Amino acid sequence: MTHAKPIAVLTRYAHLIALLVVLSALRSAAQEPFSIAEHYTKHEYMIPMRDGVKLFTAVYTPKETTLTYPFILTRTPYSSSPYGENQFPPSVGTQGERLFREGYIVVVQDVRGRYMSEGEFVNVRPYIAVKKSTRDIDETTDTYDTVDWLVKNVPRNNGRVGIMGISYPGFYTSMGTIDAHPAVKATSPQAPVSKWMDGDDFFHNGAFLLPHAFNFYAWFGKPRPKPKSTMDIPFNHGTPDEYKFFLELGPLPNANRKYLKDSVAFWNEMMQHGTWDSFWEAHNILPHLRNIKPATLVVGGWFDSENLFGALNTYSSIEKQNLNNRNMLVMGPWSHGQWGSDWGDSLGHIQWGFKTGLFYVDSIIVPFFNYHLKGGSEPKLAEAMVFETGRNVWRLLESWPPINVTSTNVYLTKSDRLSFEPPDKSRTGESEYDEYLSVPAKPVPYTAEITHWYNPAFPVEDQRFAARRPDVLVYQSDVLAEDLTLAGPITASLFVSTSGTDSDWIVKLIDVFPDSVTSTNRFLGAGYDERTLRLKGYQMMVRGDVMRGKFRNSLSKAEPFVPNKVTKVEFVLNDVFHTFKKGHRLMVQIQSSWFPMIDRNPQKFVDIYNATESDFQKATQRVYRSAPWSSHLKLPVLK
Repeated sequence: MTHAKPIAVLTRYAHLIALLVVLSALRSAAQEPFSIAEHYTKHEYMIPMRDGVKLFTAVYTPKETTLTYPFILTRTPYSSSPYGENQFPPSVGTQGERLFREGYIVVVQDVRGRYMSEGEFVNVRPYIAVKKSTRDIDETTDTYDTVDWLVKNVPRNNGRVGIMGISYPGFYTSMGTIDAHPAVKATSPQAPVSKWMDGDDFFHNGAFLLPHAFNFYAWFGKPRPKPKSTMDIPFNHGTPDEYKFFLELGPLPNANRKYLKDSVAFWNEMMQHGTWDSFWEAHNILPHLRNIKPATLVVGGWFDSENLFGALNTYSSIEKQNLNNRNMLVMGPWSHGQWGSDWGDSLGHIQWGFKTGLFYVDSIIVPFFNYHLKGGSEPKLAEAMVFETGRNVWRLLESWPPINVTSTNVYLTKSDRLSFEPPDKSRTGESEYDEYLSVPAKPVPYTAEITHWYNPAFPVEDQRFAARRPDVLVYQSDVLAEDLTLAGPITASLFVSTSGTDSDWIVKLIDVFPDSVTSTNRFLGAGYDERTLRLKGYQMMVRGDVMRGKFRNSLSKAEPFVPNKVTKVEFVLNDVFHTFKKGHRLMVQIQSSWFPMIDRNPQKFVDIYNATESDFQKATQRVYRSAPWSSHLKLPVLK
């Protein structure tokens, strides 16, 4: 934690960043292919935990025997394969390969109850604050016991341990940071799971992310009665079209009737806990991120549709609850975990102009671990190392969000316009609204692609396919006369009514490119082919999210809408750091379905997880834009 200073103070870093990016590119080009088997020896251990359960652990040790080395530990539910001391992974991604090249003792462990480890697996196992006996175990104790065994039993280690992991392994990294073993000096929770039901993975503001949850648990959630080394098999949809598959699935109870057959325990638990309750509270790690001793580097992607919330809120929770901890944030222009697997030069159509992951690996993550684990020179790291999309540059800031941000309203107005001026107070407003008919049988798709698993690039996809639908409201600003930079969370403040008793409200903030734009890009899902794709009028989604209307006041207490009564619905969209360039326009789209990314709302106040086909009904939706009911977005404008 550091004290915040205005962004202008940090402009001196601009030339340094540019130089580091160039040097990183040159180093990358000069490196030869790296063989783990050639440079490392592999051993496999069953490490005992305090309650007697043993966890399968693969340890990769440098063959060079004249030095001592620190550990990098990753704990995963996704398998530490390949199994066998003579078997080595063919690829470990860009981030992993650099850490191998640096000469760390790399440790990968199957968490309790997964693959080759003993014990019972519990999803996002709750933290036990007061442990009364060796039977009181959680992921903090399993991490502690693992680290203790490693430093005492693996030859040629220097007694220092770093922990890192992406997504679910990011959750285990966060847990290993709590009540950490003294040998743990630095951790990097990356896209970590943090608070299910609210904003991570399977729920956003109480709305259910159907394909994320179903596709994941149909693969991941089946029972494992005994240790195994074979991989779980992904679910076969029988069609490449997930829109068709999930529409034909019908109401959520059909998932069990048709496919899961009550074989997935956590799916059933999600269906039984449709509101925030003690079950979800127990699985929320954020309140427990206290008394953190290791240095922490939280990493996330601005376009991560799974755990953007987790990265931002893990960072902010550590920041608020640990005043003396060295806690830093990295946010790049990446999809879920992209920084660990490729160099991040582009996302879908949108190119960033250089390999953003090179700067991250060479100038952030490797120097961070080298300093804390090897005693290397202290790197020039800032509190927040964040990528500004639109301008496509890295920024080193001394706080996130920056302090020099002004909350600025942009209003929905007549003639489908956005305006920074509030509505005329002289107008009474009762008839000042726009409306559409929301039909659950024909929901608005979240993507124009035909796919059975989401394209990681959909958060920047061109939204013209949605803007053309009659059940999507579209508001657009005038052409910007100067650059407009947003840095921080966005608040959607809507005044709405529905003819039903429940409704979803999806808000998307979009950067509309001018019709004159020409750029070299690649198509969604296709390889880079040097073609020039004209982005004339491209509608790049910058941020989009959903509020399940019945949770507008509380996730723990659902409330119906009074049909056709004007009601305020306000919610926060995750942070952005984006510049709308001069000549571009702002656009806001509002809709009531986003399928199948968000499950269909019946538009009737019922328990959606036990809904029947007859519960689904059409609804007339209105969004008001008069002076007393001035629907608007609160934008964090950087000065």
